Amino acid sequence: MPHRKPLVSSRFARHRTGIVLLALAAALSIAGCSQKRDAESSGAPPPPAPMQAAAGYGGMAKKEDRVRAAMPQTASAPAPAGADQQAQETPFQRYLAIRQDLNVEVPSEQLPDAWGKVRDLCDTLKCELLSSSLLRETPRQVGKAMLEMRVEPADVDKLLNGLAGVAKVVSQNTTCEDKTSEVIDVEARIKNRTEFRDSLRLMLRDKTTKRDMSDVLEIQRTLADTQAELDSSATQRKVLEQQTSKQHIQIQFTTTRVLVQGGDSYNPMMRALRQAGSVLAESVGVLITFLAAVLPWLLLVVLPFGWLVRMLWRRRRSKIA
Repeated sequence: MPHRKPLVSSRFARHRTGIVLLALAAALSIAGCSQKRDAESSGAPPPPAPMQAAAGYGGMAKKEDRVRAAMPQTASAPAPAGADQQAQETPFQRYLAIRQDLNVEVPSEQLPDAWGKVRDLCDTLKCELLSSSLLRETPRQVGKAMLEMRVEPADVDKLLNGLAGVAKVVSQNTTCEDKTSEVIDVEARIKNRTEFRDSLRLMLRDKTTKRDMSDVLEIQRTLADTQAELDSSATQRKVLEQQTSKQHIQIQFTTTRVLVQGGDSYNPMMRALRQAGSVLAESVGVLITFLAAVLPWLLLVVLPFGWLVRMLWRRRRSKIA
């Protein structure tokens, strides 16, 4: 009996220790299952074990970087539509042909100098002189001059300031013509004709396809016509570029007229006396014109008729005598 009691107690202690370990394992498994169930219900990934977390940290970081890299793309997906809308809202370039017509006055003795200074000023600027004319003043005609030029917009103010320094601007008229549709049509025509010309050249260079001589001649004829149309469109585009890239300015120079009005300008008698000389001259001119028109008829009709009447009158007197 004294030897059996310790054995039983040791067995009971071992059995109780096993039960406690089993209970702890069950509690741990229940806690792990509950955490896993909560993680699955919440949608969050389960917390990794210490070793797994240390080993899988790099993979998670790379995945997060990929997600972040993908987020701007998904967030910026509507960007192309916004860009198209912004491109549609942005106004396209307009091509305007601007023309200015100016009338200036200068004293008659300063007309040639003013005209020459403005012409020389055009040579110093980005200015293209199209035409110029000068008519000096004489006792029988009034002096006048003209300048026609194309000036880049950046130098228009310089030209006008130089003109204001030598002449008085009486009137200024500015007109603007929109050439945008013409420019777009010409550029589209040039693009289409260029592509068609290049395709025709490729057809001529193609040696693998067998063509008859008539087909080759037809391709060459079409190519020549296309090149002619392309050259014509290119010339038209250059003309439109000159009209829209520079302003057309025309300046008319006239001499200053001095109007003098006296105190008797509204007196009818003084006005009649001043006009009497011109009226008398006009009357004498009319008389001279009348005599010049009647004199040939006097020589051809009146003189022979008078001579015949005189002869008849003499015969009658001789008979009476």
